[in-house]
Amino acid sequence: MTSRETTPFLPLGAEAGWDLPRQRQLTSRLFTMAFALIQWPWLLKSLSGGRQRDKAALLAELGLPAESLPNLGSWKADVFYLAKIRDHVRTLRPSHVVELGAGASSLVAARALQMEGRGRLIAFDQHPAFVEATAAWLSGLGVPADIRPAPLGPPPGDWPGAWYELSGLPDRIDLLLVDGPHWSLHPFVRGAAESLFDRIPVGGVVLLDDGARPGERIVMARWADRWPGFRFELLSGGSKGLIRGERIA
Repeated sequence: MTSRETTPFLPLGAEAGWDLPRQRQLTSRLFTMAFALIQWPWLLKSLSGGRQRDKAALLAELGLPAESLPNLGSWKADVFYLAKIRDHVRTLRPSHVVELGAGASSLVAARALQMEGRGRLIAFDQHPAFVEATAAWLSGLGVPADIRPAPLGPPPGDWPGAWYELSGLPDRIDLLLVDGPHWSLHPFVRGAAESLFDRIPVGGVVLLDDGARPGERIVMARWADRWPGFRFELLSGGSKGLIRGERIA
């Protein structure tokens, strides 16, 4: 989740719109708490949103007001991730961008598409009030975007945690942006994004934020094993790292 405003945070299970069996919920909670002890150095590093001059340069390049992104870092996007979104919109010139976890990244993706004169962003987030505020914020900046609430429910396949109840997805996703749900649901919760990989064409790309965290690196390893038609890499840079996967076959 990324935002111009302060983003909501709820403990494990509290934001899911369904009830885990009690034993499974307890097991997931204990695992997540234990994993937090492993990845706290990465969480501490992620408090930085990047250098102010880099943020200012990005906003100027996108023709956005300097005060557009006052809050970056923590569980919000950093400048490195935002710049990579801009770069991929330019190089891929996507027709359909789907985002999981709305906010500052929605602004950058939608504005980059607007400047290219083509493409559509559909962003999902589980917090309806946050979706409404984010949509109003982008509209106020003159940036069109389709931002939708998507409650959390049972995850697909064998992934733990919870997953978005998505509807109205395009058959083809040229660029998939994954920055949600929050890791406190489970360190591997974003792995369920692979349920959308069949929609990504050859040459299409998935970007997974917070790629330097141990949980996301385990997710990347599982994806690489399950999806040999993709090439995955960890991009170093920024405060949180970024995993990039490109469909090659």
